[in-house]
Amino acid sequence: MRKLILTVLGLVTVLSAQAQVPVKAVQGDTILKRLTTAPATDTVAVPLINQPMFFGQNLLYKLRLDSIKQTVPLDYNEYVQSYIDIYVKRKSMYADMLGLSSYYFPIFEKALKSYNIPTEIKYLSIVESSLNPHAVSRVGATGLWQFMFGTAKAYGLNMDNFVDERKDPIQASYAAAAYFKDAYEELGDWLLAIAAYNCGKGNVNRAIDKAGSRDFWEIRRFLPAETRNYVPAFIAAVYVMKYAKTHQIQAKTTPFVFKTDTIQVRNFVALSDVANAINHTEETLIALNPSYKKKIVNGTALSPKRVVIPNPEHQYYEQLFEVLNKDVDIDKEIILASTDDVRDLRKKAQPKKEEKASGILVHKVLPGQNLTIIANKYGVEVQDLKVWNKLSALSIVPGQKLKIYKEGTAPKLAPKPKASFVSYKVKQGDTLSSIAEKFDGITVASLKQANGLKTAKIAEGMTLKIM
Repeated sequence: MRKLILTVLGLVTVLSAQAQVPVKAVQGDTILKRLTTAPATDTVAVPLINQPMFFGQNLLYKLRLDSIKQTVPLDYNEYVQSYIDIYVKRKSMYADMLGLSSYYFPIFEKALKSYNIPTEIKYLSIVESSLNPHAVSRVGATGLWQFMFGTAKAYGLNMDNFVDERKDPIQASYAAAAYFKDAYEELGDWLLAIAAYNCGKGNVNRAIDKAGSRDFWEIRRFLPAETRNYVPAFIAAVYVMKYAKTHQIQAKTTPFVFKTDTIQVRNFVALSDVANAINHTEETLIALNPSYKKKIVNGTALSPKRVVIPNPEHQYYEQLFEVLNKDVDIDKEIILASTDDVRDLRKKAQPKKEEKASGILVHKVLPGQNLTIIANKYGVEVQDLKVWNKLSALSIVPGQKLKIYKEGTAPKLAPKPKASFVSYKVKQGDTLSSIAEKFDGITVASLKQANGLKTAKIAEGMTLKIM
């Protein structure tokens, strides 16, 4: 992909030229419509396989997988064959994805290359989301790369009332690449890293300990059911995408048959106004920019936002830049999103167990809670919680019990001075991403920087600074 820099009316535009001819988007395109709305059902495309069977074609399929193997092992066995048999029957679905891959895969490849991740990891998005940026799983995983809320925050993705960057093909791809870099550094095997992407590095490490092996097929029986099938499904997806024509699967025409430009926007701009300015449909602009919840690009001078547009013809430049330089009339307050992890929401909905004794409440810490959340719940100060419970740091863990004194009953103790950082002692099963999820505003990158870590490897008993 080549990039050109064009300055028009004082705004810098990055032109990302693709090897396609510019045409108008078709209003009734079914693929385009699919890319502008969330699917009605769970997006997990991994049916459970309990008793896989061979059908006499194992040698041929093994040879084909061997021929396309690059860095990631593409092992062949009865589990992989079972998913190949399932996927080759989904001709319409794979025809859609073959067409969409011409647009999305170059984005994925660039992000993966920046972290030295094998490019064949791009095929994991087929299993994750069927290349639908609005895909949402039954537990809340969202976007092309199906990030859970906590993991997304840990890898620097932003979710607020205007934007969900898990749906941004570019931002989410770089976050996924960063995750795979950390997972491979910790686990040392690409199939294990892929498994960790589905169930977490902690689950994979526990399976490794139980099996006494670092071979995915050996530890497979100790992994969650979905993860056991996830890796063979990935290998099967690679096969079908590579050998689609052999199975009479023809790529459908992508709705993105035009060159695209990337513009940094410094105002609040409606995607519909941009579409009208360049003579394209609003659906096209929404499909190109799926992360904007309100169909508003919420750019500011301090925090410009990216918008991808079809390359405009010269006669539309003036009206385009008129739109880009004018704020839409809308409430511009940014409100950070709360978790949409269904598992966390269920736990929060459970009745709180609070013990009352002599004017004291006992609060049991829930997953995802920190001292700020608990202090706000009871109308007290974080420093009070630290003093009442003799906490030397801000870190708390799920299951921990905290004393909450009612007004007028708290003991008069001198508060301890506030530390410039918090210390956290690494426990068994901890990973940098799981630790980052416990603290507001902390990411894997900031943990590495604060502790001088060059890789994501940590060991039980290590003490980390949380700054």
